[in-house]
Amino acid sequence: MGLWRTVSERLTGVGYQLGWRVICRIPQRWARRAFTAVADVAWRRQGPRVQVLEANLRRVLAWKAGGPEAEVDGKELRATSRAAMRSYARYWLEVFRLPVIPAERIRSGMHIGARGADALFANLKAGRGVLVALPHMGNFEQAGAWVIGHGAGEFTTVAERLKPESVYDSFVRFRGSLGFEVLPLTGGGSPFGTLAQRLRDGRLVCLVSDRDLKETGIEVEMFGEKARIAAVAALALHTGAALMPCATWFEGEHEWGAHIYDEIPVPETGDRAQKVAVMSQQLARTFEAAIAEHLQDWHMLQRVFSADLDPQARARSAR
Repeated sequence: MGLWRTVSERLTGVGYQLGWRVICRIPQRWARRAFTAVADVAWRRQGPRVQVLEANLRRVLAWKAGGPEAEVDGKELRATSRAAMRSYARYWLEVFRLPVIPAERIRSGMHIGARGADALFANLKAGRGVLVALPHMGNFEQAGAWVIGHGAGEFTTVAERLKPESVYDSFVRFRGSLGFEVLPLTGGGSPFGTLAQRLRDGRLVCLVSDRDLKETGIEVEMFGEKARIAAVAALALHTGAALMPCATWFEGEHEWGAHIYDEIPVPETGDRAQKVAVMSQQLARTFEAAIAEHLQDWHMLQRVFSADLDPQARARSAR
């Protein structure tokens, strides 16, 4: 098993390297067809990650239909999951091709509401840090490149360590080439202190936050169930930074959409834990609306709902 894991990780590393070196050199229409075909194969095989994706999508469809107990049409679920897998494949295609996409193409093809963008840049101009919290939707690297291209300067984010290490290193170099400062989630000490310092310095921090990556997150209600998200509200409260949710999605075949929401205010009453809980719940509500509106672009192939994360709860639900 150990030998197979080593060989598998090396092949994965080679695959990512080929992605950045080869995919950006072939015609986009050919690459898109290939990535779509791979997505369809994965969808038809119904592997573990696709099953998790459909379990998450089922919750959203039930919520939209009236609540957790609402009946979900199987055909609608399957059509949505197929669209989500194709969207996920498009994300990877664009990650591999982003280094060769002209800056002007990113600026003209990204549609972001002026109100939210103006508020973000106004905070930065005033010397106040901004913490942008995003769900796993659309292409957030593309949105990051847009923000930098509009004068935000380098921003800081956190990346989950991938195996093999060469894959993680490749992602760090790739995101660094776009102007991202990338901190490791694990293996380099807690990133909290560095993130806090960047925010106190009036800089921009962007964190994908709709999943608890380190089991230090906070439980909220989302789509009628308990779920765990990252405790980014604690970081905003600790530093005085503006906590601004943001969602990204795909528009048509060649463009992108994004919305930067109003800042989540700090409650006037309550202790620190209570304030973090209130702010986190408001963040979850914002994610709900964004995900429900662009469900096919929510690439949540990991468990996020508490019933799935708790083995005892899974055992109870199976009885």
